[in-house]
Amino acid sequence: MTPDPAFPTSTDTPTTAPPPGCPAHGIGPGGLRRLYGPEAEDLGALYEKLRSEHGPVAPTLLHEDVPIWVVLGHTENMHMVRSPSQFCRNTRLWTALQDGTVKPDHPLMPHFAWQPICVHAEGEEHQRLRGAVTGAMSTIDHRGIRRHINRATQLLVNQFCETGKADLVSQFAEHLPMMVMCEILGMPEEYNDRIVQAARDMPKGTETAIASNAYLMDVLMRLTARRRADPQDDFTSHLINHPAGLTDDEVGQHLRIILVASYEATANLLANVLRVVLTDPGFRARLSGGQMTVPQAVEQSLWDEPPFSTVLPYVAKQDTELGGQRIRKGDALILGIAPGNVDPRVRPDLTANMQGNRSHLAFGGGPHECPGQDIGRAIADVGVDALLTRLPDVQLACEEDELRWRETISNRHLVELPVKFAPKPQQDVMARPAHPLASRQRPGDWQVGTPLPQVTVPEPPAPVMPPAPTPVPMPEPARRPSMFQRFLRWWRGE
Repeated sequence: MTPDPAFPTSTDTPTTAPPPGCPAHGIGPGGLRRLYGPEAEDLGALYEKLRSEHGPVAPTLLHEDVPIWVVLGHTENMHMVRSPSQFCRNTRLWTALQDGTVKPDHPLMPHFAWQPICVHAEGEEHQRLRGAVTGAMSTIDHRGIRRHINRATQLLVNQFCETGKADLVSQFAEHLPMMVMCEILGMPEEYNDRIVQAARDMPKGTETAIASNAYLMDVLMRLTARRRADPQDDFTSHLINHPAGLTDDEVGQHLRIILVASYEATANLLANVLRVVLTDPGFRARLSGGQMTVPQAVEQSLWDEPPFSTVLPYVAKQDTELGGQRIRKGDALILGIAPGNVDPRVRPDLTANMQGNRSHLAFGGGPHECPGQDIGRAIADVGVDALLTRLPDVQLACEEDELRWRETISNRHLVELPVKFAPKPQQDVMARPAHPLASRQRPGDWQVGTPLPQVTVPEPPAPVMPPAPTPVPMPEPARRPSMFQRFLRWWRGE
């Protein structure tokens, strides 16, 4: 039988550990480590300390010393998200919320507060709401969206390409996802600096977060009313007209969670991928040399620097056991994405290339797995490639150790990414790629070191016969086979 851990059920539990608030130890009631305060300034190091002390599941304290388990193991996280009979996202079942341990003004209440959306629903209600979201997602024209991502990237780069310098966080990564999401939702006219700022501000719990939320909801409820009256071929209209019959309030709330979550995650993903490309010569060389494609680079980043570090909370629906710890009914648990991705049992060598491996936790799993992950991947894939093609000589404009992050329990956000490059002319955002040799060696325009003589897309070394039954006219004797041309058309979004 597994012994009960020293995990308090309330903040009044007596303890012989160092007194609460002890700055030297960062220890709270019950001798538990805090996920906030001085010791939590480096959460990655704190997670490893907890792993060494408790194993894959550790008892900890959130802000205001609210007890919560943090799941550190990859296997344990996957078991939790894939076991809806044992764990759920319905925060109304959380004992600490029921008994008042979590106060209404808790700083993380935006993460805790129950809402009538699929994220917090279970059973038939979850199927109804989630079915509407995934049904609307299935109507998205992915080729058309990739074209829009490319055009949006060109438009953003046009705004700074002539200056020879830029901040790729504030001028690119924080704008491209919003431009694309506004297009997908059917409100491209709403894209502006204010909606970007509101989406950045709302999840932080700042003094202006309520006003930011009100602004976003006003935009989304007006969109809902317009599409209810005049449906179009966009995500919002398909969500409204789904057989699940969502109310206007349900539509607006789901649009908000989709917009904010996808925006924040993709902005972080873009910044993380670009930072590694600019600071890791080996990483960039693998990209430019053909050993790694941009989509594979994105996947590597999802392992090393997931856009969201954690998701909270999951709640135990019954007494159970996880990672050698006894979990009581009503206990809350944190989905530990970042610590789970570096679990030494699945990644004994963190420097090893995870190319082709999508078993990371970046998009969660189980019934609540992120339904829009392919859109996030597309924005990062196309956006990073198009930017590097436009600015092949882009370099970091500061020392790597001068880069700063803003870290919370939810994510680690790069504050700025200053770069420099030779000034470039603006391009027609509707034009095809401006580099005529790109069809021969696409990454060669931004590769590091001496250009390679081979193309970067693997091909048979010997000529192949034209495909039957109808050969494609080839004006050049060395024309690539039609399979390669189809790949190029896909890459360009044609």
